[in-house]
Amino acid sequence: MTIRVLVNGANGKMGQLAVKTLSADKHFNLVAETGRKDNLAESIKKSKADVVVDLTNAESVLKNAETIIDAGAHPVIGTSGLMQKQVTELQKRCEKLKLGGIIAPNFSIGAVLMMKHAQQIAKYFPDVEIIEMHHDGKLDSPSGTAVRTAELLSISRTKKPEKKAMRETITGARGADYQQIPIHAIRLPGLVAHQQIIFGGTGETLTLKHDSIDRQCFMSGIVLACKKAVTLDKLVYGLENIL
Repeated sequence: MTIRVLVNGANGKMGQLAVKTLSADKHFNLVAETGRKDNLAESIKKSKADVVVDLTNAESVLKNAETIIDAGAHPVIGTSGLMQKQVTELQKRCEKLKLGGIIAPNFSIGAVLMMKHAQQIAKYFPDVEIIEMHHDGKLDSPSGTAVRTAELLSISRTKKPEKKAMRETITGARGADYQQIPIHAIRLPGLVAHQQIIFGGTGETLTLKHDSIDRQCFMSGIVLACKKAVTLDKLVYGLENIL
């Protein structure tokens, strides 16, 4: 079976690479490429896409995901910006339609393995902070990967660290607080996508680090997600759940 795929956000750097990758794979038929000026719902209907890959931006990702689901296509969402409450609502939407899809905060296999192993470490080191670094063209922060990491760490921690009275002489110095885990976001030219998870214990620290040197590292995850999405009858959150 050849899977008919539409790439939304095809004009961006990730979108262009996804178009090239999917076009070269015999398992897929790239039926459409869309951007912000296109009518996504009409394009899905006209192209009869089985799967729609969304690689757009945080401002439009929720609306795009709803449009894809309502059109009856399998969503493969790689755009950051969705929070847990929104993911849950999208999952309920798919459940009613018995429609499968995947929301992946990160398509890199290495990044997914970092998050997976971090969950095991969090059972023993509940004190943890996240530093995420991206190129200066990424306007939203923190990254979807950092948000998802914090969610997974929060689930795995057997106890929460003790709250200590701290004073920020400059607001924001301690980063954003999500699930009682500080997240520090860096945006600089020269970066692609990088994350450190730093665990602290008595007299020691343990650091997990992942660096995306080239956007090509995300392509194997996109290919895997597109193949898997058409076999699912629910919306899965996190690539780690289909590896």
